[in-house]
Amino acid sequence: MSSLLKNIYSPAFYQRLSEVLIKTIPAFDQKKFTLEIFDEEFERKELKARMKHTARVLHQFLPEDYGKRVDLIAEIVQALRNARQGEDGLAYMFLPDYIETYGIGDFENSMRAIAFLTQFVSCEFAVRPFMLKYGDRMVAQMTEWSLHESYRVRRLASEGSRPRLPWAMALPELKKNPGPVLPLLENLKNDPSEWVRRSVANHLNDIAKDNPDLVIEIAKRWKGKHKETDAIIKHGCRTLLKQGHIEILKHYGLESEQVEVSNFQISTPVTSIGGDLRFSFDLFNEREEAQTIRLEYGLYYKRQNGSWSKKVFKISEKNYAAAEKVQVSRKQSFKLITTRKFYPGVQQLSIIVNGVEKVIKEFELA
Repeated sequence: MSSLLKNIYSPAFYQRLSEVLIKTIPAFDQKKFTLEIFDEEFERKELKARMKHTARVLHQFLPEDYGKRVDLIAEIVQALRNARQGEDGLAYMFLPDYIETYGIGDFENSMRAIAFLTQFVSCEFAVRPFMLKYGDRMVAQMTEWSLHESYRVRRLASEGSRPRLPWAMALPELKKNPGPVLPLLENLKNDPSEWVRRSVANHLNDIAKDNPDLVIEIAKRWKGKHKETDAIIKHGCRTLLKQGHIEILKHYGLESEQVEVSNFQISTPVTSIGGDLRFSFDLFNEREEAQTIRLEYGLYYKRQNGSWSKKVFKISEKNYAAAEKVQVSRKQSFKLITTRKFYPGVQQLSIIVNGVEKVIKEFELA
């Protein structure tokens, strides 16, 4: 995938970019810019390397004074908008990378740059070094941004301060103590933008991995205030629900004692790599009243060292009538993927009801 994505940095892209740079950078030398970009290493560079390379080459054509560079980048962004190119485009991530690389020592001008840049292309990765270097000062800036008129800046306040943002450097201090960022999440929990609210939910899910009790306390406090906030809590507690965390299960009234699982069958007890595991079971609500049942299955993948690695998959979460009995059938693909390596041998499959494993069976992957 990276080999394909890197080709967004193509001759056509740099031609379009050059046309904008000619209009914005005084005495811009397009020929020199092109020669610097397409150096002898360019073809061997992958996506991230090409992004950083573009930022380094651009740096050669900008003024020495960093404040003036920021002003010029703002002009470049406006020119790109006028040319109807680049909005949310992955290729333009080199602009936030430029601020991250060359602006880390100038807090004020870099914050000014990030505030306008993130409204053009996301700066969620670029703010991470600033979070690490400036600590409380940066948290105060993010909290201020959580009240910004632009939903993109408000989203950055949450997304950029997530302790475990995927593919980004972690924030160890916030993993240990997320307290400093809770005020900005409070500001955003009723945000009119679903994009922002989803970021808040993902932020809570990050916190739950290190501080589950704190997220449960937030869930109790936010519950029932707004439909949107209830949705944030549910999505933000998804890891705790998958883990069968007792307190969060109680919070949602999910109990397993009066739910019976029977006739659990694996119809493909020998499943080939590349094929499908097929299974079924009967579910019975023993209560004399309706109840919500969260159904999941757990796959214990065999590791190279012979141990198992468990992954939980959701089937459904819905209301079942009193004494309702249903048959559930599912399949799980073992198609080869880049994110997981399958090892032949005995694996395990379990059925999970409201966070509790009810039954477990073995099958063979061949």
